[in-house]
Amino acid sequence: MLELVLGLLIFLGVHSVRIFADDWRSRTRDRIGDLPWKGVYSVLSIIGLILIVCGFGQARLAPVVLWMPPLPMRHIAALLTLITFIFLVAAYVPGNAIKAKLRHPMIIGVKVWALAHLLANGQLAHVLLFGSFLLWAVLNFRSARQRDRLDPPAPLRTSAVSTVLTVVVGVAAWAGFAFWGHLHLIGRSPFGV
Repeated sequence: MLELVLGLLIFLGVHSVRIFADDWRSRTRDRIGDLPWKGVYSVLSIIGLILIVCGFGQARLAPVVLWMPPLPMRHIAALLTLITFIFLVAAYVPGNAIKAKLRHPMIIGVKVWALAHLLANGQLAHVLLFGSFLLWAVLNFRSARQRDRLDPPAPLRTSAVSTVLTVVVGVAAWAGFAFWGHLHLIGRSPFGV
């Protein structure tokens, strides 16, 4: 469990610099340069991610059950993760109305993903992992909205084609992951089959 906690501290800590120390981040990035900043950021993120994956895998071998979620929570979680995939795709497809409306669909997607997994899992390792990501996403979204108020972003031009493409790709990615990827990468089917 220590490995999981350490990984979360490193990974989410690196990803929280803009939330808690945006001025320091800007000064340091200007001082050392963009490429070295991204290099250190990436190396620390990879180390944190590896620790999270290994620590979570170890914690699943000796689960500490806090509660047993009702079976319908799996279906609610599956629906929420469908929304998550659409939001994640919306962060990258230019000109879609979802990004224009939400402004930060990636962060909202992380919130929805974490909440979905908290609803469907009642083990300590899950609560630590997904609870940490949910808290981070809430704080990150709040910080991003504050920056938007201080420096309003330009309106985004949207098209129906981009929005439909966003939804179609999001649904296809969700289906691939829900029906194949989750079992093969995580070792568990979200539908329990």
